[in-house]
Amino acid sequence: MTAKRLRIEDDALLRGRGRFIDDAHQDNQAFGHFVRSPHAHARIVSIDTAPALAAPGALAVLTAADLRAAGVGSVSVHPPIKGRGGAPIVEPPRPALAAERVMHVGQAVALVVANSAIAAQDAAEAVVVEYDAIDPAIGAASALAPDATQLWPEAPGNLAIDWGFPRSENDANARAVEQAIKDAPHVARVSYVNQRVVVASIEPRGATAIYDPAHDRCTLRVCSQGVAALREGLARIMGVDRSRLRVITEDVGGAFGMKSSPYPEYPALLVAARMTGRPVHWMSTRSEAFLSDHPARGSVLDGALALDAEGKFLALRICSLVDLGAFLGPFGAALATMNFALCLPGMYDIPLIDVSVRCAFTNTVPTAPFRGAGRPEANYLLERLVDEAARVTGLAPDDIRRRNFVPASAIPYKTAIGTVYDSGDFPAVFDKALALADHAGFASRRREAERRGKLRGIGLSCLLEHAGGMPSEGAALRFPGGDELVVALGAHPGGQGHASIFPRIAAERLGLDPAAVRLIHGDSDHDVTSFSSVGSRTTTTAGSAIVRAADVLIEKGRRLAADALEAAEADIVFADGAFSVAGTDRRITLFALAETAKARKASGQISEDLDTKVIAETPHTYPNGCHIAEVEIDPETGTVEVVAYTAVEDCGRTLDPRRVEGQIHGGVAQGPGQALLEHAVFDADSGQLVTGSFMDYGLPRAGDVPAIVAAEHNVPATTNPLGVKGVAEAGTTGALAAVMNAIADAIPGSAGARLDMPATPEKVWAACRQAARRSTRDVAGKEDE
Repeated sequence: MTAKRLRIEDDALLRGRGRFIDDAHQDNQAFGHFVRSPHAHARIVSIDTAPALAAPGALAVLTAADLRAAGVGSVSVHPPIKGRGGAPIVEPPRPALAAERVMHVGQAVALVVANSAIAAQDAAEAVVVEYDAIDPAIGAASALAPDATQLWPEAPGNLAIDWGFPRSENDANARAVEQAIKDAPHVARVSYVNQRVVVASIEPRGATAIYDPAHDRCTLRVCSQGVAALREGLARIMGVDRSRLRVITEDVGGAFGMKSSPYPEYPALLVAARMTGRPVHWMSTRSEAFLSDHPARGSVLDGALALDAEGKFLALRICSLVDLGAFLGPFGAALATMNFALCLPGMYDIPLIDVSVRCAFTNTVPTAPFRGAGRPEANYLLERLVDEAARVTGLAPDDIRRRNFVPASAIPYKTAIGTVYDSGDFPAVFDKALALADHAGFASRRREAERRGKLRGIGLSCLLEHAGGMPSEGAALRFPGGDELVVALGAHPGGQGHASIFPRIAAERLGLDPAAVRLIHGDSDHDVTSFSSVGSRTTTTAGSAIVRAADVLIEKGRRLAADALEAAEADIVFADGAFSVAGTDRRITLFALAETAKARKASGQISEDLDTKVIAETPHTYPNGCHIAEVEIDPETGTVEVVAYTAVEDCGRTLDPRRVEGQIHGGVAQGPGQALLEHAVFDADSGQLVTGSFMDYGLPRAGDVPAIVAAEHNVPATTNPLGVKGVAEAGTTGALAAVMNAIADAIPGSAGARLDMPATPEKVWAACRQAARRSTRDVAGKEDE
């Protein structure tokens, strides 16, 4: 293996030399502890902070009044979305500290600052808050019921938005889909719950706020997925110019979308640092994380798929009911609407599609992005619906898929949603996955399992995602001196290997030794425009920005080299890290030219040097793939074991196969986690999180994750200069339906096909019993005949 393929980030992390948020202790540091609501919904009658201020070591107690006096605004910031009839989404204000009401268990009410973490916790317990409890609205369906408690006057019936797509005048599209379903020879219908899950990153959230009175400037050290975007959001919340705020992120112990946006704690900490004149540090406990980190998913999905007599797809209708939580979390409704719809129709040619989404406010923690962010929900429903279509028509699951793939000859392909697939070969991806999984030999494996008293099933899940998200991303190439080039980015890694990949992109474009290129990130003072590492976008967008920056740098370099080499610009060529005059041996290296240009600019002789900063606009990519899971079920206990797993991905041009495989493995692990174990459960009466610790909330462990056979069948993207597509979320997107379809295939009859996630042993055992009873009745009926 060549040196350029090594992950240069790993050495420090594996040796315990990482620097996470709780490792960056500041001089004279104070500690914060948040007082959190024990109620899902209540009026705040009074807050008595005097006992806390009298506690040993206490320095300050902040409430909503202090934050209002400091000019802190709403924490919520959501992209504008319009629903039916052009009605805008309802966006109630989200305070950093609760004022008149608390809206979910765990909402921050006060911030106590003390000399030590223990002193802050003790003082926080002395804060006396009097509440007047209100009946909460828990669950989207309950919240939309006529007699439900109303959360916000501006959202009658607790409806945040009623959204439909594709839009057409007078709902002509919806009527066409309805007619196609009515007239079709076959119609498959399903209804599933895509349950709420918590993110549970290894490192909980944390932050340290620092105030510099000499420059009236705040610094927030925080675990995030991108300092540039976080600074923009916090500056808006704080009501200050972004130049007065600096955001720093070092190593991050897991994020998955959850750490991409401002949280209520951050502006409260910034105000506390300014009030006390000391750095104020807060580190979330795991219990706090369950109650305050943005969770994800949480929808009820209904689908209908119309087919002709030969099993060709005619029309698709999807209705989704989504639980947003008490406020609009970052992009929460956008994930449930646009992100969801843009994944359709997957790999399939479906000429008519109608999507309806209703989003409800409930008295729970607001939802936000988590690995996939709308994509796993869409793919899960679609692929379970396709399996139901196979049952309805009597076709095999592989056969019905083959009949409906968009052929490679039809690409570029414009979908009924309006997206355009620029590249891909879906039948080839599918065939490669079937071969790797030995799909043809499954029947013998099933018979062998039966001899051992096990039920074995196989599940197929094709996937196609839109990846890229916000198209704008910046990059800067800078020459600090000597033979070194610095690549500066605003996007931040959480294990993806940015420091290994991005310098290599710049080095290859400029003909340099990768060892001469260094990546810097994690400091908003680098002043690089960015939208964070989310949505499987960073390699595509930041990589494209680096390529563009290199091209701009070379063009500038030709002008500067022509002057330095006393030649015409048209005669200057660039290769292997140096500029030269065509047909001569006169040349100057990139680094030497950078030194010369910087000195001449400083003396006023020229107006530019080689330092280059750009913003690139990069369109979506459409990664796709096929996942195949095999499970074995013990019908006596309902225990499910994923015994084999195959994933074939088309992620465009591969920059590093090991990194791609690692992303697939990580994503797949989170898929069976939700399919078999994970479920955030709230008590319907009190709104308390019943699964508020790892004693009750199940996460997959090493033994729950199968050995994964991963492969690629790549067709380079045409929408970016690197030809890459996203890959980070594909594992999760494909895994949910693969596992659940395998369970449905293992259990005879239709009992398994109706199972919702998580497929716990209790649910699976009951389905096995139901299948056994039906089988017994069928046998008895035949004997009677």
